[in-house]
Amino acid sequence: MDILHKVGIKSSSLDNVYNALAALDGLSRWWTSDTRGESKVGGIIQFRFGAGGFDMKVLELQPAKRVLWQVADGPEEWLGTKISFDLKQNGDWIIVLFKHQGWKAPVEFMHHCSTKWAVFLLSLKALLETGKGAPWPNEIKLDSWE
Repeated sequence: MDILHKVGIKSSSLDNVYNALAALDGLSRWWTSDTRGESKVGGIIQFRFGAGGFDMKVLELQPAKRVLWQVADGPEEWLGTKISFDLKQNGDWIIVLFKHQGWKAPVEFMHHCSTKWAVFLLSLKALLETGKGAPWPNEIKLDSWE
């Protein structure tokens, strides 16, 4: 089971989009303001959302092309899953193909996470198109899991 999203970002710079996905400063401006760790292959990035969060092991960093993580710590449903961002240029647009792969079952939490990934990917789009994202704790809230 995988979560899949496609987002177009009006930008002529693959590097800007890649940096927002690969650099700690970029990640903290669209996903969660509490981002720390080492964004290098083999490093661990810690993303915190209040009392909870995720630790991601960086598996792959291909500048202007791809970011791949594996969940090392977090909710049981996420453990061992992989998260990738693949980038391609399409005219004046950068296309982000997002995948959160390896879910064991389509549980209700997967439905929640799918929508939250969409919320945060739109935050990434806003950051790159307007200069202002909506990272946690300022993102759109969906339900009582927040």
